[in-house]
Amino acid sequence: MVKINREAISKLASLSKLKFNDNEMDLISKDLSKMLDFINQLENLDTDGVEPLIHINEEANNWREDQIDGMLSQKAALSNSPIKDGTYFKLPKVLDKD
Repeated sequence: MVKINREAISKLASLSKLKFNDNEMDLISKDLSKMLDFINQLENLDTDGVEPLIHINEEANNWREDQIDGMLSQKAALSNSPIKDGTYFKLPKVLDKD
């Protein structure tokens, strides 16, 4: 089993801007070790003769052509706007530059 030490978890936590107590560190260490062990098992599988999959299933996407059903005229769309600037919607400022 692959072991993950506290130093590695501390570094990952720091990079992720996360903080863990001792109990959480132990749980994360066990979970990550299990995940890496599973990945190692997958790497050791014999895949000779197995064709790689592009998708999980063999079905392809069934795309349809875009269809324009109904649409508002520019005048009708702008008529609902309380503030407009010519042919554009005008919105109040939502972000500060602080």
